[in-house]
Amino acid sequence: MNAALALIPDFALILLGAALRPSLHLGDHFWGGVEKLVYFVLFPALLFNGLVRTHINWMAAGPLIATAAGALLAGIVLGYGLRLFEITPRRFSSLHQCAFRFNSYIGLAIAGSLHSAEGVATMAIVVGVMVPPANMTAVWVLANHGAQNVWRELARNPLIIGTMAGLAANLAGVELPEPALKLLSRLSDGAVALGLLAVGAGLRFSQTAIDGVGHERALRGKTAASIYLLAVKLVAMPLVAWGLAREFGLPPLHADIVLIFAALPTASSAFILAQRMGGDGAAVAWQISACTLLAMLTIPLWLGVL
Repeated sequence: MNAALALIPDFALILLGAALRPSLHLGDHFWGGVEKLVYFVLFPALLFNGLVRTHINWMAAGPLIATAAGALLAGIVLGYGLRLFEITPRRFSSLHQCAFRFNSYIGLAIAGSLHSAEGVATMAIVVGVMVPPANMTAVWVLANHGAQNVWRELARNPLIIGTMAGLAANLAGVELPEPALKLLSRLSDGAVALGLLAVGAGLRFSQTAIDGVGHERALRGKTAASIYLLAVKLVAMPLVAWGLAREFGLPPLHADIVLIFAALPTASSAFILAQRMGGDGAAVAWQISACTLLAMLTIPLWLGVL
């Protein structure tokens, strides 16, 4: 119950973002700018701030990473179950990533709400290690010929850069002056609020609203595949993480963080990737929206299991 109450402000910001987009008429250009600010500046600062301030127990990081990797692998493998449904190859390659990709913004916000800077630092480690295999798998499934650009894209990923810089500073024992720490704290506060508002503003509640074409009948015909994906992302992955956390005997903080990671909704960047690579962006956007809204219910339930 305490965990659920702690998450209310974060989920409220997502819903507020969804309400502000149509009511304020700020347009795609405004929200696109907010997303870029969060992605390139604010969230890297949040990651660096959490890592540079926290003492990391590297001996305990191994089981944490192994548990997260096991959950991610389960999502990737189970995602291939989409082939059991009557969907086109284009839709399969686009939607497969929705079974395992995760929204780092929501994960870092929740980790900070529950465990402050230590939670952010722990989630940053998990995100930093899991982003490369998740992104490479998504690109490889969408189009093998696009894999040649994966390493370049990962090397320029701001979240990975922020994580690596924070880890390097932590290992080197860097102590930043107080003004620098205050600046990082201010940027971190802005990252959480703006990041969650942007997630909410990106929600799409009908496929027609996304691509302007009446696909309601097609969407109804793919309901089973959509439900399967939601079950994989919001039930199967957290269940695997919960089992591995118990098997490895993870401490409470690490068990919380890895379960949050596994239970996160699909990353909004999955839509961008599908669009760029000629996939079914409309189907991906709808799946992300449904997953995000349901995750507001399932994440507190999973945290109540521990």
